[in-house]
Amino acid sequence: MDIAGLYNANLNNITTAKNAFDALATAFGQHVEAWQHEVADRLGASHWTGPTSAVAQGRVKDLGGQLRAARQELTFVSKALANAVEQFALAQSHLISALDDARNAKLDVAPDGRITWDNEPASPGFAGSGAETTAVAISNRITAALNEAAHADQEISARLNHLATNASNGTGLNAATVAQDLAAETAREQIPVAGTDPNSVKQWWSGLTPAQQQRFVHDHPDRIGNLDGIPAVARDGANRLTLQQAKLDLQAQLDHLGPEPPAKVAGMNGAVSNPAHDEWERRRALLQEQVIGVNAIEKRLMTKVDDKHPPTYLLGFDTKGNGHAIVAVNNPDTADNVSTYVPGTGARLGSIDSDIERSDRMVASASAAQNPHNPKTTSSITWVGYDAPQSIVPDATHDSYAKNAANSLHSFEAGLRTTHEGVPSNNTILAHSYGTTTVGYTMRDKGLPVDNVVLIASPGAGVERAGDLGVDPSRVFVAKGDIDNIDMAFPQTADKLASNGGNNVGTWYGIIQNPDHHLIHGRDPMIPDFGARTVPTSPETGHSDYWNENSSSLRAMGEIIAGKWNS
Repeated sequence: MDIAGLYNANLNNITTAKNAFDALATAFGQHVEAWQHEVADRLGASHWTGPTSAVAQGRVKDLGGQLRAARQELTFVSKALANAVEQFALAQSHLISALDDARNAKLDVAPDGRITWDNEPASPGFAGSGAETTAVAISNRITAALNEAAHADQEISARLNHLATNASNGTGLNAATVAQDLAAETAREQIPVAGTDPNSVKQWWSGLTPAQQQRFVHDHPDRIGNLDGIPAVARDGANRLTLQQAKLDLQAQLDHLGPEPPAKVAGMNGAVSNPAHDEWERRRALLQEQVIGVNAIEKRLMTKVDDKHPPTYLLGFDTKGNGHAIVAVNNPDTADNVSTYVPGTGARLGSIDSDIERSDRMVASASAAQNPHNPKTTSSITWVGYDAPQSIVPDATHDSYAKNAANSLHSFEAGLRTTHEGVPSNNTILAHSYGTTTVGYTMRDKGLPVDNVVLIASPGAGVERAGDLGVDPSRVFVAKGDIDNIDMAFPQTADKLASNGGNNVGTWYGIIQNPDHHLIHGRDPMIPDFGARTVPTSPETGHSDYWNENSSSLRAMGEIIAGKWNS
């Protein structure tokens, strides 16, 4: 298909054909119903018996099935024509938009797609110093629109040819054939369920036309946006729609909370706390906090792209419970280095602003660590895709939060590998505090397709040694600041507590040179026997200081993400 063919395509003709098939299918259906009532039902209600009757009634039954099959096949033709209009219209709109932008930029597009422009600064038609860059971008858009139309043409033609063959050779009258055709139609319209293997999701998505993909994004953004195996750009588009709707919904819920109940009510021995007020206050605080989180994400998404603020992609979002969000700085599908950051206790939608800021800083640090003669792109993803513990005691003492997150984290990381374009990226999983427990449990129980593991201020990762995480121990990195008291997290069992005490005493007296130590969720990753590589930290580094500007730990994180510590 060429530019003129797509630009001048009269889609009304296809719409007319579609409407004609609708009318045909309706009329045919009415005839089938009349035949069923006047012939099949009357014959069945008769008292005609005997061998001839049995043959006749069997033939009538078969014919009824064939007629119903033919009616169904007609609806498939109508559906294919409707899809054709939708897909060609989208491709045509993309082409027209590109040509309009070319005209506004004073670029001339030839019928074969070649683009020329006036390079003379003194000329009224001068296209400007950036004309070549603009021309390349518009040329790519024109090519994409033509490819989109060609894809639609091939897909619709194949469907119509198949249905025409069914009609000409009689297979369309077979119930089994119709069932297969119906299954194919259903598959085109059915979104894979949450938890489907990302490879299968990607295969399904790639089999859709651009128009179908766009329709799913707009019609089912909540399902597409959170489905691992869908490319980042599509997930971002879907989640932005969900974000805007959530903003309206949260505000509506706040508006309908009603008046604040009294804080106290009369009790047997005087005024007591009012449960209705406590629940009202809890609900208001949660809604207000989630609005803060939504506004923070929206602000970052809308921030003008510059050297300090790369483009941002919303890869996951919902307001269930405390809310979840997955935000990527730079596109992970095209980046050379991809890092996923898993925060710990207190992580939720309402506090995501600071976590996104950490991703921004890690991208900047990785960029600074690049070889200027061979620069590479880095994407850092903030993954608040699990229900993190919200208190140190008692929540963070339980490993259930980590166990419950394993399936989601594994699926997400597998999805990153599936949707990545070109040469496989250098992938890092980086976690802080309880997030290291979540990562450790997932790697221990399910594995993660990553190249590097960074455990910052860990209370234990559920394993005894770095090698138990399923990656080369030389690619496991750990850090703990000099004033971070995370190593004071007592182990869960008495024997480990006694062992810790003995090791501490032995260290004090110089008897033990290589002390062992267990924390609340496993062996302390900082001890030499764990087998990880230690990341430097700056003096006076506390539990939340690892991402401070110009800190040794932030610089090291950037270098690891950029692959400089791989040797």
